[in-house]
Amino acid sequence: MQKEEMLLQKRLIELSALSWQRGYVTFSDFLNLNELNILHSIPKGELSGTYALFGGYEYAERQMAAFLPDALCYEYHYPIQILKISPLQKKFAEKLTHRDYLGALLNLGIERSKTGDILTLEDGAVVFVHEKIAAFITENLTRIRHTSVMANPVSIESFVYKPSFETIKGTVASVRLDSLLSLAFSSSRTKLSALIEGGSVFVNGKLVTSNGYHPKEGDIISVRKFGRFIYAKCGETTRKGRCFVELHKYI
Repeated sequence: MQKEEMLLQKRLIELSALSWQRGYVTFSDFLNLNELNILHSIPKGELSGTYALFGGYEYAERQMAAFLPDALCYEYHYPIQILKISPLQKKFAEKLTHRDYLGALLNLGIERSKTGDILTLEDGAVVFVHEKIAAFITENLTRIRHTSVMANPVSIESFVYKPSFETIKGTVASVRLDSLLSLAFSSSRTKLSALIEGGSVFVNGKLVTSNGYHPKEGDIISVRKFGRFIYAKCGETTRKGRCFVELHKYI
């Protein structure tokens, strides 16, 4: 484990202990897949209580951890604010990418850990940020590339997002991780096996390095630089014993 990873693990354990000792909920910053795996890998005996994860919406990849005390007697909310970024003049707006939006936020001096997922839409983007920096962004984010923009807060309660999926159906010899990746990304098992063994594949935020791992229906499988998909179901088997599977790949 590298120094930065050890420091993060120590910080997460400290947040857990603080919650337990003082009886209130503590929160981490937004955690990426590797950081979520570090959290999941901490032995239970080193965490003082339980934790929950949320990134502002159901399908979030970057999520905050909430560390919960033993006796929680009040409702809590994650310090997450949703901002809708829109062009001031749609007629003259450029086609902006995820990288454009992220770059504009980082150019304001904002740390990546203070921002969650960025969802690009037809008329702009939605970004999830720590509530402490939301006002700063609304005041200072006025331009992305050559497009003048505005950022306005959106309540989590009113936010509705349904991701777009490509449904992929096919057969596999067995429901192994490498077989599902090969079907999802139309690539050879040999190439994808190297990604698994190299630490680039996560199942529900947990690092998996075994090609023979058997995902469960409903698992979200993420592959760095490739994307992610949901292993939806395994149906009937063919006469040759192959299994019909259905995947929902994020678009």
